[in-house]
Amino acid sequence: MNGAEKLNHGRTAYHFQPAKYWQNGPMYHNGMYHFFYQYNPRGPTWGDGKLSWGHSVSGDLVNWADVGNALDPTSPFDVNGCWSGSATVLPGGRPAILYTGMDDADKAQVQNVAFAKNPSDPLLREWEKPSCNPVIPMPADVTGNNFRDPTEAWRGRDGLWRVAVAAEVRGVGSLLVYRSADFLHWERNAGAPLHAASSRDGDGPAVLECPDLFPMAAPGAMEGLDVSASRAGVLHVLKLSDFAKEDHYMVGRYDDEEDTFKPAEPERGGDCANWRRLDHGHLYASKSFYDARKKRRVLWAWVDETDGGGEGRGWAGIQAFPRAMWLDTDGKRLVQWPVEEIETLRRKRVGLQWATEVDAGGTKEIAGIVSLQADVQAVFEVPNLEDAETLDPKWLQDPKGLCAEKGASVPGGVGPFGLLVMASGDLREHTSIFFRVFKHLDTYKVLMCTDLTKSSTKAEGVKIPSYGAFLDVDVEKDKSLSLRTLIDHTVVESFGDGGRTCMTARMYPEHAATSRSRLYAFNYGAGAVKVSKLEAWELATAAVNGGGVI
Repeated sequence: MNGAEKLNHGRTAYHFQPAKYWQNGPMYHNGMYHFFYQYNPRGPTWGDGKLSWGHSVSGDLVNWADVGNALDPTSPFDVNGCWSGSATVLPGGRPAILYTGMDDADKAQVQNVAFAKNPSDPLLREWEKPSCNPVIPMPADVTGNNFRDPTEAWRGRDGLWRVAVAAEVRGVGSLLVYRSADFLHWERNAGAPLHAASSRDGDGPAVLECPDLFPMAAPGAMEGLDVSASRAGVLHVLKLSDFAKEDHYMVGRYDDEEDTFKPAEPERGGDCANWRRLDHGHLYASKSFYDARKKRRVLWAWVDETDGGGEGRGWAGIQAFPRAMWLDTDGKRLVQWPVEEIETLRRKRVGLQWATEVDAGGTKEIAGIVSLQADVQAVFEVPNLEDAETLDPKWLQDPKGLCAEKGASVPGGVGPFGLLVMASGDLREHTSIFFRVFKHLDTYKVLMCTDLTKSSTKAEGVKIPSYGAFLDVDVEKDKSLSLRTLIDHTVVESFGDGGRTCMTARMYPEHAATSRSRLYAFNYGAGAVKVSKLEAWELATAAVNGGGVI
């Protein structure tokens, strides 16, 4: 095994992996990227909840250095834990952090502020908490002690700052807006919440987490906007996490005079579980920020372990690779794509000099690179659609269930075809990312799946689900389907249809500890599939939090 293969197969090579725990707030300031994350100095997981804020910095979003904790639970207003929050750069360039603290009295969740002690320090190593904390105490109408996760703050056209905090108000998951002139004294908007969870049957989620509200450039434009952009016609995205499950979003119009949000797709209702999925796999608690250097919006997201092994290893959780994010041409859907800096890790390349066919029931190995850590891009030309299976309408609202029912090992008409990654030589272990086309009424539906059912032979503790989504494509017109997949030891991120559908998964193959992993294109459909484009790059190992604190 070479250097890349010798890497501890539980650790990732180029994904951000904190020393022990997971995500909080990203920020760009004075030429440096900063990433703050919840960190338990006493163990790899949540523990007793008395968390600190770890802090790492980067010049390129790829290589990261630990600069020590930004916040520790040392004050009465956060002595039981510095929980999640966000970072904001104030006028004049002084960074500020708004975060949830667990106080010393009733372990109540309160909102606190901290400021960079020396804004001219490019590493922002020291932070100070003013004595006026908490700046937003627990409201009387909040139930269940659920009042947390302040967003990045933004300024309205009236010059006042705003921040949104997730709360359970009288049993209803809500998003409360507070205003401030000085970032220290905050008052709650007297009107209705920016969002209140509800569903058609009146049983919406009571707890929402990790909200994000940000403006987007015109549909189809790839540049990002500062969080306070509020010119006429600007669309906003409201993202909510459905309490330890999934991240969902809605595009709409935000009114900073009334602090209201009008959804572009009201037919989806108020229960965010019916909104669009940010990622159809295993990904949660995402945060975005405006990258002023590249004029783009960048998304980070937490991808925790699914093998229950955090305590034994001494660490747990990674971040998805940073993604640039913009609004699709329909004005309702986000497009996500790995930031271009990933290309600095590309080393050896293999590809096709001409189109190749994968016969029915066949595989073709993509050899010549270390596929434990790789970037693979492929375009599959869709064969004769007449072989497409008829879609049972019961699956229209359950693509994940359909992927479980018709996994990669189940032969079909048009598909399954795609990639087998992290595969052992005998294929006893492999993860499948694939497409399958169905006939539905007078059109066709394309299913994208990540199938983990054969990803690991480990007998206990490893979750091996299937993930799925229907693509919003006209395969009859386009005649092809594109797929990009990032592979990094225990995580695979896949981007279908140019990033309009994303799917992240964790896998724990046992063979990777002792032998080489392989990469294949496969086709278990009824007819041959043409691969018209395939490029795969071996990726180098990034420097992530190694070498101690700087």
